[in-house]
Amino acid sequence: MLPSLFISHGSPMMPLTDQPARDFLRGLATQFDRPRAIVIASAHWDTERPAVNAVKVNETIHDFYGFPPALYALRYPAPGDAALATEIAQSLGGDVDHERGLDHGAWVPLLLMYPEHAIPVLQVSIQSYLGTEHHLLLGKALAPLREQGILVIGSGGLTHNLRRARAPDANSPAAPDVDAFADWMHTALTEGRTDDLLDYRRRAPHAAMQHPTDEHLLPLYVAMGAGGPTATRLHASTSYGILRMDTYAFG
Repeated sequence: MLPSLFISHGSPMMPLTDQPARDFLRGLATQFDRPRAIVIASAHWDTERPAVNAVKVNETIHDFYGFPPALYALRYPAPGDAALATEIAQSLGGDVDHERGLDHGAWVPLLLMYPEHAIPVLQVSIQSYLGTEHHLLLGKALAPLREQGILVIGSGGLTHNLRRARAPDANSPAAPDVDAFADWMHTALTEGRTDDLLDYRRRAPHAAMQHPTDEHLLPLYVAMGAGGPTATRLHASTSYGILRMDTYAFG
């Protein structure tokens, strides 16, 4: 059975930037069987109620500005699966969206993992105002998909405070507080300390500095709910000194 994954998707520029996280994601798909479909919850689709997109072919959403033209030329026209989207939306008590494509939290990592864009991809929204426990339960509702050969991914960032973005080099070393937070998260994840993780904002060191808002960490709880409480770290690195690019597998 496939694991569920939490992937730190980093900057939209990752496909065009030489960095360890890019090289890791290019090889990640070789670590498990090819899925029949991918369901991905991205930090960049935030709705009042859970929603699943159901399109014939996914539009590539360039939801950013001020980047080089080469980035806007990238496309990831993966097929959708309307029947599966309807099934998932019903399991979540949510809605089906017949227009939305894939934002960069979804297509950037998938472009590196599965560049041929042949596997059906469905995106699931988050509800950032509902917090960590809601997303753990959302992930648990997605867990049966793993038995059907479907890969469940939460795409966000282990750390994400772009107000601190100063380092021009993608491979600048991490600030000490960034590593302290990531180390605490790693211990809690590998020890299956669910209560601590749900209350990370009060219990983890420098939590508010790493996540001024919750949305980029909430996909981790989706992956945890889908795969189980204990994680294995598949990758750890830092981008621009502030973004921990870690990936975890659950289950």
